[in-house]
Amino acid sequence: MILDQFKLDGKVALVTGCKRGIGKAMAEGLAEAGADIIGVSASLELKGSAIENSVRALGRKFKAYRCDFSRREDVHGFLQKVLIQNPKIDILVNNAGMILRNPAVQFSDADWDHVMEVNLNSQFVISREIGRRMIEQGGGKIIFTASLLTFQGGITVPAYASSKGGIGQLTMALSNEWASKGICVNAIAPGYIATDNTEALIKDPTRSRQILERIPAGRWGEPADFKGPVVFLASAASNYMNGQIMLVDGGWMGR
Repeated sequence: MILDQFKLDGKVALVTGCKRGIGKAMAEGLAEAGADIIGVSASLELKGSAIENSVRALGRKFKAYRCDFSRREDVHGFLQKVLIQNPKIDILVNNAGMILRNPAVQFSDADWDHVMEVNLNSQFVISREIGRRMIEQGGGKIIFTASLLTFQGGITVPAYASSKGGIGQLTMALSNEWASKGICVNAIAPGYIATDNTEALIKDPTRSRQILERIPAGRWGEPADFKGPVVFLASAASNYMNGQIMLVDGGWMGR
């Protein structure tokens, strides 16, 4: 039965950036489909977080980790610990990210490096190490959070746009290497979603109006809109999807 292919019973999913917003909704969706969750964020409470409570209320297991994705040594330390403590990881959701806004001529080296480290470099390192484990296991699912700015340049977010363009290429590069090893690597590209990252846009009446006028669905997206797409890409229902960037944007890119 087709609905059985969407079940994630017995699977373990590692979700980065799971404390709030899209990442939290993705972790909840995966748990609703049956997966146990390994959650990691820079400031995630190690016990009693909102996402832990949500996952445990569904009868699923939850393990919490904290990692500063802007510090390479933290990323390596986290990976060493999580791979020892969790021998089996079936699903990796690379969702952690950040955005800094400034015109290009005012964008500092430090800000550029910070955004690229969090949004791209750390995600490659995490995917490389967990991907190695998945190859040993004989398969797995890796899902990146891309962006509309994987396809467009944006305004006053040069580092963010560049990092998300890189995520699109990384998705395809890893897929080209690992699809034959049973690992499906894909990405989800959110449109304009009501989260912390878009708070400045929502509060800007001119930009908010301009954005809404272009979205055929006529609304900002919500984090819960990502439960279905992430479960699909994490499940057997998407076993022949490789190197794809799935737009969840209310129709923005088709306008």
